[in-house]
Amino acid sequence: MIQAIGLTSNARKEGPPAVDDVSFEAHGGYVTALLGPRGAGKTTAVRLMLALQQGRGITYFRGRPLHRIPHPSREVGVLLGDVPGHPARSVRGQLRMLCAATGVSVERADEVLEAVGLVSLRDQRLGTLSRGMDRRLGLAGALLADPHTLVLDGPSEGLSHRECSWLHGALRTYADLGGTVLFTTDDPKEAARAADHVVSLDGGKVVADQEASAFARTRLRPRVAVRSPHAARLAVLLAKEARRAKRSVEVVTEDGSRLSVYGSTCADVGETAFRHGILVHQLADEIGDAGPQSGPAQTPQSPVGPNDPERGHGAEGGLVVPPGGGHRAADAGRGEVANLLAPADAFTSATGMPSTPAAAPNEDKGAMDAPDSKYVALATDEEPSRDSSDRSAEAPPTLSPLPPPITVWSARSPLRPLRYELRRATGIPTGYVTVGLALVLSALLSLFLARVGHTPQPRLLAAWPHELPLPPAALGAGLLGAFAFGDEFRHPALGIDRGSVPRRLGLLTAKLAVGAATAVVMSTLVIACDAAMLHLVYGGELTQVPADWLSLSASWLVLVVACAWAGVLASAVFRSTTAGLAAVVAVPIVIVPLVQKALEGPSVRTAAGLPGRLSGLTLVHWPFGAERYAAAAVRMIVQPVGAALMLSLTALLCAYVLTAVRPRVR
Repeated sequence: MIQAIGLTSNARKEGPPAVDDVSFEAHGGYVTALLGPRGAGKTTAVRLMLALQQGRGITYFRGRPLHRIPHPSREVGVLLGDVPGHPARSVRGQLRMLCAATGVSVERADEVLEAVGLVSLRDQRLGTLSRGMDRRLGLAGALLADPHTLVLDGPSEGLSHRECSWLHGALRTYADLGGTVLFTTDDPKEAARAADHVVSLDGGKVVADQEASAFARTRLRPRVAVRSPHAARLAVLLAKEARRAKRSVEVVTEDGSRLSVYGSTCADVGETAFRHGILVHQLADEIGDAGPQSGPAQTPQSPVGPNDPERGHGAEGGLVVPPGGGHRAADAGRGEVANLLAPADAFTSATGMPSTPAAAPNEDKGAMDAPDSKYVALATDEEPSRDSSDRSAEAPPTLSPLPPPITVWSARSPLRPLRYELRRATGIPTGYVTVGLALVLSALLSLFLARVGHTPQPRLLAAWPHELPLPPAALGAGLLGAFAFGDEFRHPALGIDRGSVPRRLGLLTAKLAVGAATAVVMSTLVIACDAAMLHLVYGGELTQVPADWLSLSASWLVLVVACAWAGVLASAVFRSTTAGLAAVVAVPIVIVPLVQKALEGPSVRTAAGLPGRLSGLTLVHWPFGAERYAAAAVRMIVQPVGAALMLSLTALLCAYVLTAVRPRVR
């Protein structure tokens, strides 16, 4: 179940907070609607519950706050707004990538696709989905980790009547299996039809907390909708007949040709119109909204049981939950036995809203930490020797004046980061297009340079003219690295609820590994393609293997991999693909000239013999020939381009580590 206590948003500059001391409960096995007009604070309350927005209050999910749950996506499935993801990614690819992020098997993607009815659209691109299909995909993403709780913000907004019926049936089926469902809506009729319990918000405060049946009796009224070109005359006749029959009938003229008749039936209205020869275009029964309800919060009653006749608000349709969801029914069957918020009377006296026992599994007992429980626990410090008369004469116990602060909880790294990054990189055509463009441009440049002449063979094979700061392969590797983070900040997909990509070293390591592997493959393909084109057009004279091919190959691979890493780190620090590519281009244009000026100065001492001294520091002898490779590596680093790349990578890595560690420092 969900227990929201004292949710209060930070005060705005010119007005009260959007949410002020909102407290309610959503029980397991039932559908709860958070109802209110636009601007009532529904979305803010949901974001405070999920620690996506700073404020005050605390929310328990089966007795544990969100920051105490090791893997929140396995406890709470969330759908906020549209599905975040690259528009070119397929439906199945999106879910398979989220499977790696949540740590579930990849087969789970096909199961939830079948559950939400998207099997036939699994190869469809996200950018081509309709509103209804997007809602289904969002629900599938929320169901991936088989959570116990579903929290959905405006899930039916913009949907057709058919899609709304399916969605309500899916939520009803999920709740019948023992899960907790909470959704927000601004339509009272939808709340009465789809929910078992309705919590009404108005002006950021709870104004009603009641069962759906009680809500329908107090908030909604049946009416007869009439549309006629003679609506004014019909209204007068209905009022006259009601006075003559001494019946209480209210006739409201909504526009020139439409009437809303309260307290009558379609048969009575139709007979009146027939007797007086009035043409009627529409005559139907409807449920009307009685308007916002003000006043203190009503006492919440116990939810209607699953077999209660009053729980018949669900629409047609349903959700065929795949295997793995049966544990929710077992959790619900354990009964309302464990009240993790033991001092519930304190909460009742503080907020004026009674607290019902919490339905939580046995293993969650004691999961509340001491600082969080101080808000709801009474501060009693009495001595056992005092009698009851002395205790009754004392002042009443005091409560904490404010609920605990809510700190925005940052997104966690994928549970399987390398698998997640591979599916992210290969799930869209951007990477393939970039590699293809790099191959084509390199081949054309190498042919042009060979025709012009005066270009050394290493630069000819790499398609690197002196006029360009970097060859096309290095630029392509840097662009692919910039996509690794920059594209995700534009189209987040790591978490349905978080939206932003976390700064975690595990995710960074995965992206660096995939970027390096992609750069090596692309650079090898570029050399092979350029050599093949030169051999085809100009013969074998330009494709002979140079004598120092090993050191040249190592330098080439290091250059391309370093460009890819610079793109990854820069896009992670600046959260932009453009900034990542700019950092790659800035190395030869800005940093290399600075390094050259620093190295051109007078030198009194040199670092000759550094590899030998390094081998002397180690306790084991280097293998034969290792000093030669170490010397080659040192020469590569002290070159202007190598030194500039090392300097840039070090600075970007330090900046990333600082931005990753800073949010954790409290």
